[in-house]
Amino acid sequence: MPQKSLLNPTAASLLGFLHHGERTGWELAEVVEQSIGQFWNLTRSQVYRELRTLEELGYVDAGQEGARARRPYAINESGRRAFSEWISREPAPELIRFPLLLTMFFGDSLPRERLDRFLRAHRVRHESRLEEYRNLADGFGASQDFVALTARFGLFYEEAVMRWFDSLPSFAGDAGPRADKQKKKRSATKT
Repeated sequence: MPQKSLLNPTAASLLGFLHHGERTGWELAEVVEQSIGQFWNLTRSQVYRELRTLEELGYVDAGQEGARARRPYAINESGRRAFSEWISREPAPELIRFPLLLTMFFGDSLPRERLDRFLRAHRVRHESRLEEYRNLADGFGASQDFVALTARFGLFYEEAVMRWFDSLPSFAGDAGPRADKQKKKRSATKT
């Protein structure tokens, strides 16, 4: 049995979901994707790996294997205490991992057309996410529950990312409205 230690945030999040009832690894991966997946990256393989570790630590009890070899897991009293200890600790500072920013940092190593293509594609993704968060926010209204407050962060984040796209200089092709203004200005000076 592994030595009990402080939970990592990924394992702790699984215990948090198990507070609402037993779930299989598959069900946990689904609920993660539909809820915290936009701000906490957690792969299916991590879910299964963390569940095995939580079972070895004595924080969850595994039920009998069912259809498709799916096994339900239930949090036990040790797991509830471990989750309570974890949630009571101050969260670590956030770390931004934004692959597009990394590419932008080294953008002078790319042909401009390729960088423009990347920017356009990512802008479309963020526009789509912004729309999802707007719809979610409409569903919550003025609610002050913790899920609504978390979703509101997603909305504000995507709005900030869109402002960043809009601020890009003209070399970013048609990635934002500013680029359109630059194009119009250039064509006006040519005539």
